[in-house]
Amino acid sequence: MPLTSLIKPILYFTISMVSAQNINLDNKICPESIKKEVIEAISFYPELYDTAIEFKFKDNIKKSTMQAQPRFASFFKRKENREYVILISRNIQIEGEHFTMEDIPSDVKVGWLGHELGHVMDYRERTNFGMLIFGIKYLFSSAHIKEVERTADTYAVAHGMGDYILKTKNFILDNASLSEKYKERIRRLYISPEEVMELINENKVEEEPEIVGEKGS
Repeated sequence: MPLTSLIKPILYFTISMVSAQNINLDNKICPESIKKEVIEAISFYPELYDTAIEFKFKDNIKKSTMQAQPRFASFFKRKENREYVILISRNIQIEGEHFTMEDIPSDVKVGWLGHELGHVMDYRERTNFGMLIFGIKYLFSSAHIKEVERTADTYAVAHGMGDYILKTKNFILDNASLSEKYKERIRRLYISPEEVMELINENKVEEEPEIVGEKGS
């Protein structure tokens, strides 16, 4: 058996263990079938360590693949004690194309989860009244939808998930079976792959240590 065949499973197990140790699984509930992707995505958000989140399958979500929202029972708690649920569609219908979660590449699922966790990061900063206004505006304002979706993408990229976010966008935009009309809607409401690359590069510049050279004598 080639050595690489042994190294890959060991490396994956090690990475999974490290990721799992950096998050609080006691307050995270998720189906076993996407546990790997959930752990990978949430490991980028250490701020959510104490935040209770349930990842839950739903047969169909209208106009969405995944949907993050506060749990109704916790809506009137203080915002720091609020609990969240991320609904995940079992069946994804985009125009004439039908997908299931099993059809989606793992990295694309991680990117989608990272985007939804970006929404949770956004929600955490809003008061209960603010969340109520947020929900009303989301129903009636396309400009608000654009702002909210771009904010979630920005949170994800800022937390180091840029490559995953790119893969989710390319999964849609490079799909020859989907109409240009649908792709244009995605381009209009969400950050473009080019903008994601700009954000990634900006983050890299910010993370680079400043090098102070000695002045010539």
